[in-house]
Amino acid sequence: MGKYLDTHYQSIHEPEVFWAEEAKRIHWETPFSQVLDYSSPPFAKWFVGGKTSICYNALDRHLIERANQTALIAVSVETNTEQTYTYQELYTEVNRMAAILKSYGVSKGDRVLIYMPMVAQACFAMLAVLRLGAIHSVVFGGFASHSLAARIEDAQPKMIITAEAGMRGGKVVPYKPLLDEAIELSAYKPEHVLMVSRGLCAFETTPNRDIDYASERNKHLDSLVPCVWLDATDPSYILYTSGTTGKPKGVQRDTGGYAVALATSMDYIFCAKPGQTMFCTSDIGWVVGHGYIIYGPLIHGMATIMFEGTPLKPDAGIWWSLVEKYKVSTMFSSPTAIRVLKKQDPQFIAQRDLSSLEAFFLAGEPLDEPTAQWISSAIQKPIIDNYWQTETGWPILALQRGIEVMPNKFGSPGVPVFGYNMKLLDDVSGKELPAHAKGLLAIEGPLPPGCMQTVWGDDKRFVSTYWQGFEGRLVYSTFDWGIKDDDGYFFILGRTDDVINTAGHRLGTREIEESISSHNNVAEVAVVGIADELKGQVAIAFAIPKNNENIANLEKELMRIVDQQLGPVARPSRIYIVEALPKTRSGKIVRRALQAIAEHRDPGDISTMEDKNVLIQIQNVISQ
Repeated sequence: MGKYLDTHYQSIHEPEVFWAEEAKRIHWETPFSQVLDYSSPPFAKWFVGGKTSICYNALDRHLIERANQTALIAVSVETNTEQTYTYQELYTEVNRMAAILKSYGVSKGDRVLIYMPMVAQACFAMLAVLRLGAIHSVVFGGFASHSLAARIEDAQPKMIITAEAGMRGGKVVPYKPLLDEAIELSAYKPEHVLMVSRGLCAFETTPNRDIDYASERNKHLDSLVPCVWLDATDPSYILYTSGTTGKPKGVQRDTGGYAVALATSMDYIFCAKPGQTMFCTSDIGWVVGHGYIIYGPLIHGMATIMFEGTPLKPDAGIWWSLVEKYKVSTMFSSPTAIRVLKKQDPQFIAQRDLSSLEAFFLAGEPLDEPTAQWISSAIQKPIIDNYWQTETGWPILALQRGIEVMPNKFGSPGVPVFGYNMKLLDDVSGKELPAHAKGLLAIEGPLPPGCMQTVWGDDKRFVSTYWQGFEGRLVYSTFDWGIKDDDGYFFILGRTDDVINTAGHRLGTREIEESISSHNNVAEVAVVGIADELKGQVAIAFAIPKNNENIANLEKELMRIVDQQLGPVARPSRIYIVEALPKTRSGKIVRRALQAIAEHRDPGDISTMEDKNVLIQIQNVISQ
């Protein structure tokens, strides 16, 4: 791995030289005067003095060479529709959307919240917001009113863009009532809501607030809105992620560093080429969707597929039929999705022509070796695992075949990506650990371009959450356990905090606990993540009732509350009604013991536990 090692070494020890060269991949309206300003650690400022636009790099600059090339393919198996847009057509639609937003006062620095299903207009909206120099906050369409309200209050968007409904598994999921309730719950009220009507269900309009997208679009069919050039260090978007407290963290991303990081990753990690087609099966509500459905492929001059549906409808061959039809070269999905497909007839894959597909990438949760082996055998293509976080915005660990072809080790996401100075540290002393020792996966600052700048509106939380795990040492904590082998390959072993990774969705146990605790008959609750064959991890809860009257339906009532407040994505797989929780003598709940009992494992050392009989009682409840 000589070439890789040289590249990675330069990116760590000569970051200004390395990133100045990579920055040539994008258009700069004003050249930067300083590659890196790390005068106030841990806050890193990349490409200081430079001005650029993510929207310009994704659209405008391609119009000379690839105006008639396909840019966006919007496929919905829920509504049986497929729409294809060339770069010229996408440019036109984004200008129309930008003109609408501009006419209602959206300008540089304003926030626009996007609460949309996987439809083309969601792509128009994201690019249009950045075209105006505004900041978008995309919220996954499955989020319920309470979660949405918290994000509205924190981001304070001038406008919200939504559709009346999404669809999942053939069922209509109304968005408008959830949004109306969220706005009612929020102390902050947006000025306008731009409504994209899909004709899926009836909805009520709020006078003087709600705007019809179709009629507004007709007013701006020929509009051209110039890009607002932003400083490289200006924010581009906020994306909320679960934390160890009930309040979600707004990950703030910059403009120039993010564009450079994505452009570089498309070449060095994904080995993609302009003019090819990328199919990322994620959702725009997640960080993977931001980077590798919308911005990465378009900056790189590729076609990208937006997909509304499940991998099983109309049958388990739908993804592979799209690979064949649109000659997909690069595909990106999650281990959970592959475990779902693994249960289906292999003929759904075998009968499709996958000759265009060059590699299949997986991320979002640890990839187990049996799943990796199965998909590798099924499609006969390289399977490339990679590891990263909402906070980093692009991969931390991966095989970087665009630099050098490296051996694949199933079970490992690979080696540190250029720009990331990875460390395995003892979680108590902060001492760096040798190969084969379990430690905390950490990153020595500065974080490379494209990583989070800070927590939106809360610099102190950014520092205290991520950078103050060790006294006297400033390192970024991933909150993941890992080990590395003699070749420098890392293996991820799970979380150190109380965030659960279920099917690629990060769920804060504290949020679920607070939701369950809001029931008037819950005295105390603990939520833990346990291993799940399909999803990697699922949440389960243990609740103590205040009284034992009417508890026969308590679990169903608590599930309903979580659905209403956080959405079905946060629903625990089970909520056990118990008499007590295992605690230390100081009153701290021993969650690792709950997790072990639920996974039918030995809870290990429980000498600090106040009452060891509690575990026996809980074990009896689980086994019923």
